[in-house]
Amino acid sequence: MNLDEAMYTFGTGENFHLQNYLGVHELEGEEGFIFRVWAPHAEQIQVIGDFTGWFDEPLDMTKNHIGVWEATSALPQEGQLYKFLVKRKGGQVVEKMDPFATYLEPRPGTGAVIRKKKTKKWKDGLWMGRRKRFGFQKRPVNIYEAHASSWKLKEDGQPYTFKELKEELIPYLVEMNYTHVEFMPLMAHPLGMSWGYQLMGYFAFEHTYGTPEEFQDFVEACHQNNIGVLVDWVPGHYTQNDDALAYFDGTPTFEYQDHDRAHNYRWGALNFDLGKNQVQSFLISSALYWIENYHIDGIRVDAVSNMLYLDYDEGPWMPNKDGGNRNLEGYGFLQKLNREIKNRYPDVMMIAEESTAATPITQPIEEGGLGFDFKWNMGWMNDILKFYAEDPVYRQYDFNLMTFSFMYCFNENYVLPFSHDEVVHGKKSMMHKMWGDRYNQFAGLRNLYAYQLCHPGKKLLFMGSEFGQFLEWKFDYQLEWGNLEDEMNQKMQAFTSHMNAFYKDHKSLWQIDDSYDGIEIIDADNRAESVLSFIRKDDKGDKGDFLVCVFNLAPVERQNFTIGLPVAGIYQEVLNTEMEEFGGVWKKGNPETRTQKAKWKDYENTLSFTLPALGASIWRVKRRLK
Repeated sequence: MNLDEAMYTFGTGENFHLQNYLGVHELEGEEGFIFRVWAPHAEQIQVIGDFTGWFDEPLDMTKNHIGVWEATSALPQEGQLYKFLVKRKGGQVVEKMDPFATYLEPRPGTGAVIRKKKTKKWKDGLWMGRRKRFGFQKRPVNIYEAHASSWKLKEDGQPYTFKELKEELIPYLVEMNYTHVEFMPLMAHPLGMSWGYQLMGYFAFEHTYGTPEEFQDFVEACHQNNIGVLVDWVPGHYTQNDDALAYFDGTPTFEYQDHDRAHNYRWGALNFDLGKNQVQSFLISSALYWIENYHIDGIRVDAVSNMLYLDYDEGPWMPNKDGGNRNLEGYGFLQKLNREIKNRYPDVMMIAEESTAATPITQPIEEGGLGFDFKWNMGWMNDILKFYAEDPVYRQYDFNLMTFSFMYCFNENYVLPFSHDEVVHGKKSMMHKMWGDRYNQFAGLRNLYAYQLCHPGKKLLFMGSEFGQFLEWKFDYQLEWGNLEDEMNQKMQAFTSHMNAFYKDHKSLWQIDDSYDGIEIIDADNRAESVLSFIRKDDKGDKGDFLVCVFNLAPVERQNFTIGLPVAGIYQEVLNTEMEEFGGVWKKGNPETRTQKAKWKDYENTLSFTLPALGASIWRVKRRLK
């Protein structure tokens, strides 16, 4: 694509590798660099940096017919810093970062680093080939969500870079048997307190986390250890800092023309004008850049509701042309985003963080949906956490909180998230949410995690929750690794690792996550005893290696507990969450048990066993009987 074509398609919203033309690039066939920036209404722009003595001898730029400013110089050297000095419409002069910078100086600076293009020789071909061949829909997906700068700190209080995380985090992920790791935004952001969700550099790797090459090496090492890598991305809003994208040329450039639509009052940010062609090119280029340059396996799109609904924010709003509250530009952009990415990379996961039921998120675009692969199931998460926090005395009256999801769990393709949002701002840690004393809190947590892994849907758990950290997550401090000096936390960590391996080993828990073919409810009406039971199946149904999952939500052991089953046989208990090795009190699990011929609801066979107090008991048929 030549320059004229690149600029034309930028204007039509069809240039999805915009970083190849805007930003800074080496000159072809001669020494030096060329700088380009889009600012159609600026009165003047100059390049300032180490090679100009900053303000001593600024480099003048010239503007072409589509509002792109350009300048060349033989003076810049790799590693030097630069910015754009923009005289906005109206005469105000501001220093601006390069929107297409791939690396910035350390915070709080916003100078871009001049970098020559580097091509990595990737060594993850086996993983990438398997990903392309098998995809992810019918594969296990169990995500460890992490905040890169607070997972672990060095002795001097500085966060690990990805060079160090490669040596520390990857072995931990392998030990804990996760299939994927998801990072909160890794793009450049001005303030750690935002957790990365107030972005300023959509192509820039956050300096705090090391270099872009170190992250590439991290992803490669993850792939070599059979771990996928997902990254959070924020295309709806961005930081309103004046040295970043905000009102770049003195007029609404990346943001909406309308003041109220442009301003995100709830988050103190600015909203992208998702209907503007140039903004669409910018954002889709950013998403593809992270997929292609870093080989990431999926993108979780943050705050989708903010892009879908005009009344989502706290400020004033105006209905759309049809009189409704749907953001038609946002809806169209999200369809376009998914269409372009899935056309190129159908094996890359596109995940929506979205909490309403008013818009089909994972339905195909041609059927009016947005075309995402997965949606976070926020309703399930809220119901389940409310239930597990409740005193068991009252659970029989709120048992629908456990069972309601079975009514809608295949309306969308879901991820079941226990994310960072649930362990901050006074919501308590996962362990601390559980009912009862310390023993019962751990019992409840084991029960909860077993339920999450057995319920249809892909899985996500935020860091620290795997070992029952007592305190809430703090973005500026490492996880409470000292908790692991306590035997209960050690056993909780061992249980999570065991349960994750159990999930991977049983395809009935992940092969059919999108239809009722993968689940059969045995009994969802046992409110009096607060017991829920169901069967998870693989694609062979009753003839396959199905699992019988029974959850006791009361702190009462139930001896000679009976359920009905569709297949006669000798059954083996393959998981009991109350085993001593996991922190429970059972030294020995249930023995192999033979079904009995007896009528139980619609079943012709029954299985009787001891159901542990506040525990989960999972069974498989060892030998079938006629």
